[in-house]
Amino acid sequence: MARKTPGKNRQPWTKGDEKQLKKLANGNTPTGLIAHKLERSEDAIRGKAGEINQSLKPTNKSPYNRRKKK
Repeated sequence: MARKTPGKNRQPWTKGDEKQLKKLANGNTPTGLIAHKLERSEDAIRGKAGEINQSLKPTNKSPYNRRKKK
């Protein structure tokens, strides 16, 4: 069975979408989850990140701030 197309398939990117992409990428969020939250494909996320020079590579910190507090 074919995959369901994302909600914003072929829609132009808004400034708010770009801002949210930057925020999620800087927060060490996985690309698949960013795609789900922005209702776009992972390829679209990677493409836009490349256009705006936003790295999607994880930083050397635990995702979602899972570190135990003392």
